[in-house]
Amino acid sequence: MTTRYEPAIDVDAIVALDVHTHVESDGHGHYALDGELLDASAKYFRSDDNRTPTVTDLAEYYRARGMAAVVFTVDATTGLGHPGLSSEEIAREAVRHRDVLIPFGSVDPHAPDAVERARRLVSEYGVRGFKFHPSLQRFTPNDTAFYPLYEALEELGVIGLFHTGQTGIGGGLPGGRGIKLRHSDPMLLDDVAADFPGLRMIMAHPSVPWVDAAISIATHKANVYIDLSGWSPKYFPPQLVRQANTLLKHKVLFGSDYPVISPDRWIAAFDKLEIKDEVRPLIMKENAIGLLGLR
Repeated sequence: MTTRYEPAIDVDAIVALDVHTHVESDGHGHYALDGELLDASAKYFRSDDNRTPTVTDLAEYYRARGMAAVVFTVDATTGLGHPGLSSEEIAREAVRHRDVLIPFGSVDPHAPDAVERARRLVSEYGVRGFKFHPSLQRFTPNDTAFYPLYEALEELGVIGLFHTGQTGIGGGLPGGRGIKLRHSDPMLLDDVAADFPGLRMIMAHPSVPWVDAAISIATHKANVYIDLSGWSPKYFPPQLVRQANTLLKHKVLFGSDYPVISPDRWIAAFDKLEIKDEVRPLIMKENAIGLLGLR
């Protein structure tokens, strides 16, 4: 078996491609978040599902549903003072499940070796993109100090997936545990998209309370997409539903944010949304298949 990830997904056989799922445990007693943040997140999302899935857990879960999924962690070692899970290990594990999983990497933007590590994750491990959470990682994404990292991702031809808007992590805790929402304003990503036109970017979540800004960016910048994770579709802002049916029908992607929201719960609500018949398959898998180069 190869040690570098290459996808082996039968895109015609899967019913959906979830572009936003979290590896929360490495199976060796290490977790992506500390106990207080895990508890606060579960309470915020009213989640009773498996809160700390491993790569193998995710593979079995999505394989049983005839779906594929993008998997990642968030390396917020500096921002949270909690050591991140290994993206290298996640990529290695994903090789065994390449029929259903697509690994993204994560690097701490503050780490002095962030650029070098990102390059190595692509060249040696085969990750297809990188997850950033500006609020957890405590960085302002349009700060030019981080531009060498984006330059590397653009050169390598991989995707940058950025959390935007509200976050349930730290929700309800005093001061939100120091997590600042302003770092996840999508307008900060407009600068990045403009300055790196070859960098394909996904703005994660409906970007509440900045949904109109996200819609504007995605319609204006050819290299920017939106994933619909982290919110039940029954709470989607109406303007987002309207644009998903029209101007953004090729730019919107299914994402659940599992394990905080299960794809079963998300899809059940999405089925009740007024989405055109011809648009549903685009959102559920075709747009992601094209963006990820899987066909």
